[in-house]
Amino acid sequence: MSLHELVALSFVQHAFYAVTAVALAAGAVGYFVVLRRQAFAAHAIGHVGFAGAAGAVWLGLSPVVGLLAFCVGAGLLIGLGGAKLDDRDAVVGVTLTAALGLGVLFISLYSGYANATYSILFGQILGVSWGDVGLVALLSLLVVVAVSVIYRPLLFVSIDAQSAASRGLSARKLSLAFLLLLAVTTVVAIQVVGVLLVFSLLVAPAAAAEVITNRPLRALALSSALALASAWLGLFFGVWLGGPVSFWITALSSVSYLAARLVNARREHRARCVVA
Repeated sequence: MSLHELVALSFVQHAFYAVTAVALAAGAVGYFVVLRRQAFAAHAIGHVGFAGAAGAVWLGLSPVVGLLAFCVGAGLLIGLGGAKLDDRDAVVGVTLTAALGLGVLFISLYSGYANATYSILFGQILGVSWGDVGLVALLSLLVVVAVSVIYRPLLFVSIDAQSAASRGLSARKLSLAFLLLLAVTTVVAIQVVGVLLVFSLLVAPAAAAEVITNRPLRALALSSALALASAWLGLFFGVWLGGPVSFWITALSSVSYLAARLVNARREHRARCVVA
């Protein structure tokens, strides 16, 4: 089958629209994940979602319902319980371990074959329907709009929380709002790369962008662009060359970060040579 014929297939078109929406949301939120040093929280929320998906399947509901409920709940718990930086890792760790335990319990209680739950672990991008695409696009749009609305205060608090507080900004409220956005973005991204790999799509493009430039708007745009490139190329390689699309997307995201580090190291080496 030729590439043109593959692209014309409906499930490939569904996947293309879905990965585009997910990449835009992940790129925007991922920049603040890296800037705020909350990669562990992003990792934990994704795994908490697995427990929610398993519980929903056990109850006979859609896994997405459990994903959304548990991820948002985890975001609230981490945001409210980890108000102080020193406490945040402990709250995240306890939330993560408790949720994983619940996930194991729900899977053991379910008597059937939890295919829907296992697909949450590894992604199911080539199996999304138009309804799934619509839901993913809507959630991604809400995330992007919300990030654009709170961009300036969130950036201020993320860079200098004390100065932001003296200007009347509430670091606690903004942190809570951001964690809710992170939770929704995680739910969206899991549809593409799964729980086990969502961490890569959220963090790797943003980390690469932060290495390349220290200008916030440029880094935010670059993070989204790298996430888009990884998603599009990953889908193309998965369909054309074979292999899981989620693997290709995460591999390309990781490569973008390694390439950014190499380019930055070479740039710093040249700068030292000029100074010398």
